[in-house]
Amino acid sequence: MQGNKLYVGNLNYAVSNQELTELFSTCGQVESVNLVEGKGFGFVEMANQADAEKAKEKLNGYMLKGRALKVNEAKPKSDSPRKNFSRRY
Repeated sequence: MQGNKLYVGNLNYAVSNQELTELFSTCGQVESVNLVEGKGFGFVEMANQADAEKAKEKLNGYMLKGRALKVNEAKPKSDSPRKNFSRRY
């Protein structure tokens, strides 16, 4: 793992930033939590790579509010523009 930002998926929509902060703080210092509202995923940034790796190992598959979390290293945003798939007639 190369970074300290984690993707957290399969979240119950009722999970709050505070709950994720508390959960991930059991693995180290949490720098930030950013939930994507209404999408069931978010991002957690840990203070360092070691804490991020520990959180990934400990919390991937962790049951939270009836859902098994998916925790992976966050991938950087692509610099390529989105393709427009609309048809022109």
